[in-house]
Parts: sequence; C-alpha cells; structure tokens
Amino acid sequence: MATPANTAQPAHGHTAAILVASAAALGGFMFGYDTAVINGTVGALGSEFRISSVALGFVVSSALLGCAVGAWFAGPLADKFGRVRVMLIAAALFVVSAIGSALAFSAIDLTVWRVLGGLAVGAASVIAPAYIAEIAPAELRGRLGSLQQLAIVIGIFVALLVDYLIAAASGGAAEPAPWGGTAWRWMFASAAIPAALWGFIALQIPESPRYLVARHEENKARQVLRRFVGGDVDLRVREIARSLRSERPVRLSDLRGPRLGLRPIVWVGILLSVFQQFVGINVIFYYSSTLWQAVGFTEKDSLVITVITSVTNIVTTLVAIALVDRIGRKPLLLAGAAGMVISLGVLAYVFATAPLQGNPPEPVLGDVQGPIALIAANVFVFAFGASWGPVVWVLLGEMFSNRIRASALAVAAAAQWIANWLVSTTFPELADIGLGVAYGLYTAFSALAFVFVLKAVPETKGRELEDMENLTTGRGRSE
Repeated sequence: MATPANTAQPAHGHTAAILVASAAALGGFMFGYDTAVINGTVGALGSEFRISSVALGFVVSSALLGCAVGAWFAGPLADKFGRVRVMLIAAALFVVSAIGSALAFSAIDLTVWRVLGGLAVGAASVIAPAYIAEIAPAELRGRLGSLQQLAIVIGIFVALLVDYLIAAASGGAAEPAPWGGTAWRWMFASAAIPAALWGFIALQIPESPRYLVARHEENKARQVLRRFVGGDVDLRVREIARSLRSERPVRLSDLRGPRLGLRPIVWVGILLSVFQQFVGINVIFYYSSTLWQAVGFTEKDSLVITVITSVTNIVTTLVAIALVDRIGRKPLLLAGAAGMVISLGVLAYVFATAPLQGNPPEPVLGDVQGPIALIAANVFVFAFGASWGPVVWVLLGEMFSNRIRASALAVAAAAQWIANWLVSTTFPELADIGLGVAYGLYTAFSALAFVFVLKAVPETKGRELEDMENLTTGRGRSE
C-alpha cells in the first residue's frame, strides 16, 4: 500500500538533509577562517602600523567584541527575517570585512573592519547550529549538529594553510606578493572567497520549517519537512505551532537565583565558558606564528608549525565526537583539564628557563627545548580539542531546562566571547613580561578548571532535555 503523503519519508533519504546541513555549517567554516586568518598577519601589522604590543593585542582581538554583539542579536534577527536571510547578511558582512581589512590604511580602520567581521562570526556561531537543529531528522541531529564544530576547526586549518602559502610565495607576510600588494593584505582578502561561496550556497537551501510556521506559511513548512525530515509532517507542523504559541521573548529575569543574583546552573555555564578561554587556547590560533618566531624559529617554519597544530585540532575534534556519548561529558572535561595542566606547565617551564637574547630580550629555544615545546603545544591542543573545545558547547546546549535555555545560552556565549577577548588582548603584554609568566597563568587556570568540573559541573549524558529542570533549579546532583 502506498505511503500517505503526510507520513512519507524524505524524498531523497538522509542525503538531502546532510547536504543542507553541510551548507549551513559553512557558517562554522567562516567562523574558524575569519578568527584564525589574522594569525599570519600579526607580525606584519605591528611593523606596518608601528603600534605597541597592547594596541596590537586590541587590533587582533577586536573582532571578538563584534562576536559577542552578533551572537546576542542573531536569534531575534533570525526570528524576524528568517534563518537564511541572516546567513546572507553574515556572508555579506564577511565579504565587506575581508576587503576592508585588506585595504586598511591604519590600525583604527582595520579595527573597525575586524569588528564588522566579528558581527558576522557571532551571527554564524548561533544561526548555523540553530538552522541545522531545526532542519535535521531526529536520528541525525546529533551528528549533523557536530558538523558545526568540525567546520570551525577545518576553517582554522584552511586559513592558516592559506597564510602559509601566501607568505611562502611572497617571502614573508610583510613582503610584496608576486601578483602585487603586500602579502598580509592578501591573507585578509582571501576570506572573501569562502564568504561569497557561503552566501551563494545559502541562496540554494530552504528556509527553516520553524520560521515558516511562525510566518503562517504551513504549506511551505510541510514541503520542507516532507523532504528533509519525514514522518507525520502534519503532526510536526501542529507541534511547532503549539510550541511557538507557548514561547515568549528571552528574559534575563528568568535566570535570577539566590546566589549572586543568578541560578547556580547559570553560573556553571558562565564559568565553563570563561575557563574554556582562560586556558589560552586562542593564543595558539591567533599568535602562534609570531610566538614561534619569537623563540627562534623562522617565519616559514613558524607558519608550518601552525598548520600542523591546526591539523591536530581537526583530528582531536573527531575524537571528541566519537567519545562524548560513550564516556560522558564530565570525564572528558577532567581528562582534558589534566592534560592541559601538564602540557601548559611544560611550556611555561621551557619558556621561563630558556636563555634570553636580543633587544628587547626574547627566550631562544635550543635543540632540546624547541622540540619539547612543540610537542607540549600539540599535546595541549589535543587535550583541549578532545574535551573543552566541543564538550563545553555540548553541555551548554544540554544542561539548561527548556524554559531558560535561550537566555542562559545567550549569557554564556557572551561571557565566552568576552573571555576570549580578554585573553587575546592581554597576551602581547604578558609575553613582553615573559612567556613563562603567560603560560604559567594559563596552567593555573587549567588547574582551577579541573577543580571546578570535579566539584560543580553536572553530567548530562543519558538525560533527556526535559529532565534538566532539577539541574536548572540547583536541586540536581552533580553526577
């Protein structure tokens, strides 16, 4: 007997859903690309604009201020204009930011262009996973949702690879490129290509059925659900309509609690986000090329090392995706924090004990210290990428009850971008004091993160989202 239209499975099986989710995940790729592409330009920017280490740190991290704003407003804009339109807006901002940064004539206007790109990154960090969750079949939602994190780390890798190739062809980031212009300008300009591609692909994908129902376009919603989700699409449309009627705008008052003005679980989310950044991971992806040059490696070798590190990041993300549902969130976070304490401690010791040369004096790693530092840096990336990188985002999506999830996530995400900005801004000045001091500080935060997870973070493995109310009110156990 023929299957009724309203209960038909997707016309093209799961393939169509995978392709559409992959298209949306290109926003994650741009997230990673835009935030990492500045890595290869840092040294050249300092000499081009003749700015202090403090000013350089602000320029590098300025995009993160835009990220916090973009993430906060992406949700309301998506509800008003649609998920696909917000993707198109973000893609356009990426293109404008890339071209503006490439043509920058001072540190001030470069900062403006980077903040503009940050708005796009913040929007992409929210809208892509939201769209994927709304378009994906239930049995594929977890794996398709993980495409966002995978796309981010691939974007980081490609950006660093492009930086290396441009610098290698030009003889350095501050040197003229063979095809005209300065190499660092082409590094920024390269981001316009994948951004334009994302915008073009976004035009080809359907709007979210949740948005279509909100706009009273139920027939279009049924078509999308029938093609990508399947099942009883009429029932699905009714459920979406019922959930929309019961929802209200995000209110920060929902998060109020007895401890320091917020519910305990909200503080857990905020501190998870802050610790994720305070261990210094983005120092590796924003400053590593200049870091390795500062301790004696050539610019070319430094960029090669950075590319290798980004490959390590991709591999470890795949490890995390494979393990998070098997061994749980909390064990991964504890193991990752322990690995970071050891690897960062080794880096801090190596940098603190290395002989100083030059004016201003910089640590120079010898034949033994150099390889040790490289191994420790990659162990750090492995420990973070297999745990704190993806698992914190998994927890933030799971540990809040349905009633406060949107507002709690907004606060936690904003805290994460602000923490990222603080670390990125302060690193150049800390490095001037001493790399041993900088990495000693990140080691201390990793140790604090271990204790925090052990004492305060709940395990959400195996829990239904509807069962998170006890955690949200503080009545749940930590295990």
